[in-house]
Amino acid sequence: MARLVIVSNRVASPKERGAKAGGLAVALREALNKRGGVWFGWSGETQVDPPAEPKIFRSGKVTYALQTLDPEDQRDHYAGYANGTLWPLCHYRLGLLNFRRTEWEGYRRVNATFARALMPLLKPDDIVWVHDYHFIPLASELRALGFEGRIGYFHHIPWPTPEVFLTLPSHAALVRDLSRYDLVGLQTEHDVRALLTYVSSEARGWIAPGGVVGLRDRRFRVATYPIGIDADAFVRDAQAAAGSEDEERLEASLAGRALAVGVDRLDYSKGLPNKFAAFGELLKSHPERRSTVTMMQIAPFSRGEVAEYRALRRELEELAGSINGEYAEFDWVPLRYLNRPFQRATLAAIYRTARLGVVTPLRDGMNLVAKEYVAAQNPEDPGVLVLSRFAGAADELSGSVIVNPYDVEGMADALDTALSMPLDERRDRWRANMDKVARNTIHRWCESFLHDLSGVDDYGADVEPVGSPPPAKKPRSRR
Repeated sequence: MARLVIVSNRVASPKERGAKAGGLAVALREALNKRGGVWFGWSGETQVDPPAEPKIFRSGKVTYALQTLDPEDQRDHYAGYANGTLWPLCHYRLGLLNFRRTEWEGYRRVNATFARALMPLLKPDDIVWVHDYHFIPLASELRALGFEGRIGYFHHIPWPTPEVFLTLPSHAALVRDLSRYDLVGLQTEHDVRALLTYVSSEARGWIAPGGVVGLRDRRFRVATYPIGIDADAFVRDAQAAAGSEDEERLEASLAGRALAVGVDRLDYSKGLPNKFAAFGELLKSHPERRSTVTMMQIAPFSRGEVAEYRALRRELEELAGSINGEYAEFDWVPLRYLNRPFQRATLAAIYRTARLGVVTPLRDGMNLVAKEYVAAQNPEDPGVLVLSRFAGAADELSGSVIVNPYDVEGMADALDTALSMPLDERRDRWRANMDKVARNTIHRWCESFLHDLSGVDDYGADVEPVGSPPPAKKPRSRR
């Protein structure tokens, strides 16, 4: 079995276990422990004239390699191009997109730095799995240094339609970079269609059955791999939360009222102002709901160095204050707005208690909170998931109440409908959702991608430049 090398912007510490580690970190660590391998990424540290070699330490069968970056390079790469350009672009927020050539150059410079640091650690038959938009050019840089092994890329966030993607001045270069991978994984079929349409219409590549793509001198594959959660683990956490101190405290604070819960990183893609406005509209247009339902929004603050995130935080604080100021009673606060993270066990207790899970991003690659909420429910008395049609999870979770997050009044009516839903309908909707959550787990996602990447010699190869698909015969293996 080939050794696995994982590349991500942040590397999960081997000290993070159980509830402290996210599902993705657990699944990737399991894959590394199974195969043996390397987890390579940014150390989280900056230093003027940083060392060229990464810091290396071992834990079990896994080698951790952490690269320190120059402060200016890190700013251009992370806050600049990755999160100031690619993030708003992929989430369809063109008014927030900032493109600067210096940041684009810094982005490529960091990818070149990472490739030079990683190359000495690689063996010819390694499988390299690169994660997310921070490292789209990494395969190009590794190929330039002579690595001929298999390299896969998974894009965790949405891929924009061609009309949106074309607004990016560096769009052609990024897709050329993607062509240096052997397998490109996206969250949904919509994302795959968007990328393949760009390839065929703008880049003048060809598309063969199965998502095989020919572009200039390269052949690679684009496919859908919807990410999931560790469903069994989350069900166990939720069952353990029943009767726990956290659940009892929460129930006592609600005083018999229904709970609607949202858990999102504080980000403009999550549609939090619209969600707050919809809850305020519910209380305005359905006055019988006043003092009968409480909204809890957990939104840990992130990317404080980005001005748009600081402005969003102020906007939400003002909206929460306005709603509470208008509708609160001496024994009821309508909206509980919390800016800190909680342990998974506490979240499981909150999800299990909540009559509504409210997941209404303006655009999201998948959104695992939606799946966690479903997994946490009591099968005998489940809550209802209110879900944005623009979350990738909406493709799978058909039992949800699907809403348009741009329609505030429509969301308010959907919240009212969900609060009124009879038990039999709630059970039917939950079962339809839970079947998908239990089937499409994080472990299945990981195994599926690596299985396909292990077989890329059937389609991932350098070929002669062509304008149409080659004959159907199997190309000669590189190895």
